[in-house]
Amino acid sequence: DKAVEFLREKGLAGAAKKAGRIAAEGIVMTKMAADEKTAVVVEVNAETDFVAKNEKFQNYVADVAEQALASSAADMDAFMAEKWAKDESLTVAEALSSQISIIGENMKIRRYEKMTATNGFVASYIHAGGKIGVLVDVETDVVNDEIREMAKNVAMQAAALKPLYTNRDEVDADYIEKEKEILTVAAKNEKPDANDKIISGMVMGRINKELKEICLLDQVYVKAEDGKQSVSQYVAQVAKANNAKVAIKKFVRFETGEGLEKKEENFAD
Repeated sequence: DKAVEFLREKGLAGAAKKAGRIAAEGIVMTKMAADEKTAVVVEVNAETDFVAKNEKFQNYVADVAEQALASSAADMDAFMAEKWAKDESLTVAEALSSQISIIGENMKIRRYEKMTATNGFVASYIHAGGKIGVLVDVETDVVNDEIREMAKNVAMQAAALKPLYTNRDEVDADYIEKEKEILTVAAKNEKPDANDKIISGMVMGRINKELKEICLLDQVYVKAEDGKQSVSQYVAQVAKANNAKVAIKKFVRFETGEGLEKKEENFAD
């Protein structure tokens, strides 16, 4: 017991020394429940891409994903205070500290998000070995290979084209109003002699163009044969072919290190 205590203390001390270092590399991983109705996406950071590709680190992230899938913690603090399922003598935070000592870099369990599908299933997709992870809540009364493939394609779309919203209903009305104000001023500057109807048409045209870029279901489907079909039209097409009622309820997209300061390497020093 003394030895375990000593190692734990060493682990925590080692972690404290490394805590100031920037950890903006790492991987995103998903974990699915057996019934495919609940899934989780997690992001765990390390300092270097080299460690992110290390098998030990990846196995640890898989354990974190498993823990998060089973967790009922309300926030990250509560999650970090939970007993670590792989060794209940440790908390999640202590297990992380011990991994920091073993792997030798600062690491951080940055975030996780759980998704539950009430009528249907959750689809998941991992891009570029853990660079991006996506979950999609698919509401459907038919679950077969075609519907699953459609759901995976929608998840790949979200990974590739980085939408901010699932559909227009999620876009804040205040944001639309603000955009209208800005675009109205710009349109009037462009065409000072135009009447209100023309200006309004220009503004709505530009807002619709923007919404087609930021709303997943409005985006042009990346595999569209005609280069025009939207994601929602693609979903409807597959639903019709399978005599199914299908709705994409929401998606979650994690990209490793997004919004984090990256470590600058200066090889001249």
